[in-house]
Amino acid sequence: MRRTSSLLLLSSAAVATLLLFGVAANAATEEPRPTAAEVVTFSPGDVKSFSGAFLAARTADVDHDYSTAITLYRKALTFDPANLEIRERLMISLLLNGDFDDGLQEAEALKSDSAVERITKIVRGLDALRDKKFDTAKKVLAYEGPNDLDRLTHQLLLAWAQVGAGKGKQAISSVSNLKGPPWFKVFTDYHLGAMALVAGDIGTARQHLNTAVTNKEAVATAPDTFMRAVMALARLEAAAGNRQKALDAIAVGDGMVSNYAPLKALRQSIEKGEKPEQQVTNAAEGAAGVLFSIGGALNRQGAEDMVSLYLQISHALDPKSADTLILLGGIAEKLKQPERAIQFYASVPTDSPMRRISELQLGITLSETGKVDEAKQHLKSLIESDPSDIRSYIAYGSVLSEAKDYKAMAETYDKAIGVVGPVPKAGDWTIFFQRGIAYERLKQWDKAEPNFRKALELNPEQPQVLNYLGYSLVDMSKNLEEGLDMIRRAVEARPDDGYIVDSLGWAYYRMGKFEESVTELERAVQLRAGDATINDHLGDAYWRVGRKLEAVYQWNRALISEGEDINREQIKAKIEKGLPPLDPNATTADRSQIAPVPPTPPAPANPDKKS
Repeated sequence: MRRTSSLLLLSSAAVATLLLFGVAANAATEEPRPTAAEVVTFSPGDVKSFSGAFLAARTADVDHDYSTAITLYRKALTFDPANLEIRERLMISLLLNGDFDDGLQEAEALKSDSAVERITKIVRGLDALRDKKFDTAKKVLAYEGPNDLDRLTHQLLLAWAQVGAGKGKQAISSVSNLKGPPWFKVFTDYHLGAMALVAGDIGTARQHLNTAVTNKEAVATAPDTFMRAVMALARLEAAAGNRQKALDAIAVGDGMVSNYAPLKALRQSIEKGEKPEQQVTNAAEGAAGVLFSIGGALNRQGAEDMVSLYLQISHALDPKSADTLILLGGIAEKLKQPERAIQFYASVPTDSPMRRISELQLGITLSETGKVDEAKQHLKSLIESDPSDIRSYIAYGSVLSEAKDYKAMAETYDKAIGVVGPVPKAGDWTIFFQRGIAYERLKQWDKAEPNFRKALELNPEQPQVLNYLGYSLVDMSKNLEEGLDMIRRAVEARPDDGYIVDSLGWAYYRMGKFEESVTELERAVQLRAGDATINDHLGDAYWRVGRKLEAVYQWNRALISEGEDINREQIKAKIEKGLPPLDPNATTADRSQIAPVPPTPPAPANPDKKS
């Protein structure tokens, strides 16, 4: 199946339970959102009991509706002021909502509560550091536990407190002597360089930042921290008058993470002879950077609350940090909170090199809220303001794709390829891929296929392209063996991608290899539970191998599963009559009702960044 992917232009047991309760229960499937007619208006003021307030607060918490959760936890405390669990959850909800000072008050009240000590120590310590009470910060942040991540976090924060107190050499020495697993260096090298810069030790800063940018593991482990190190080194060299060394540092970063907009802006600034200011200029910004580093590295599916907690605390210390705001916006999108995401993107300072990224993502998110015309106008204005910026075309094209305006989508990517010129780079594969999709949806296969093949020429083993082209070839009964080989390669690259595994099962089905089809489609259903198209495919395969009761069950599941593009009338007909007998003279297993094509995959915002 041709997959739908997200588009983002950019990277203690008790506490974990408090932060992540409800996540596991929602991980396997996502319930369809209620229609407007089904929404029931709820007012926290109507709650008249402790149990009502508590249960409603937990529901809001699971839904990541932190402001409502806060109101309801406070309501619950009016019935039971001494309830420790409620106060713990209130503190966490306040912090996740960005209400740092209110969360701090709760942290002070809970400082003796061992269940949330991991959080209260950081919040109280950073408040002291923010107020330049560095001795207090060092006392509060002292940590002697066994957890490596906590030990690293606290040691870096303690060191920044020392830097704030004017003890830069001691701070650098304490971090340099920190013992731990190899991945510590991904974080310590950057922060050692940043500490040395704030302390005025340029030689030491250069040494550690050079080590950080040559650490290839850093790109995979903590790409956001790696790029901070690259930019810090480039700014250092530019300030020292070493223009070429500054550009060389940028080239290293560009080679690791292509099309990173802030890097492009920094290069342009340095080429003009400017000497851009460092991102971290004091201890508070450095401490904020610690939580940004850890939060960015932990940023993956299922960890949104934990990551948000780190990033919101970081934001409280360094409210102008653009990369923190963009990461928070991305998390809000993952949690299906587009309005909240828009607020984060709009908060990026206008003079930030990352402002354009935030504007592009804001436009895409506007479309997701249903404001398609506003999104189109916003993104068109960005194209007009800089016609050379390929990302603008990709973002605009993705909105047109979601609106199913494939003619305009094709025209947009035609213009983008004109900007790319006659010699496209490897990173330009996504433009050809998206133009191919537009023409395929317009039923102009003679124009679509060359674009898919050009995308593969630029990025030969790109699984999205292999899957899409392979699925199309199989679905049209053209070059079946080639299509099957492409899908197999895509599955090898992403064996846990339910959409791609579905493609392999469907390819076997089209070739009449029904037993193999069932094997792959059963795995696809497990990987991508609740997808209507995959359920429909599996039902067809079951029917062909004689498992007719199971086929009807899967078709019924398709009717109640996610998938707005399925043909419900055709599925109902199959439930009533089954599939027609196979034509013994057919070369492929053509069926009477071909499964509908799933939604177009939006373009990845950073073509070279793996999703």
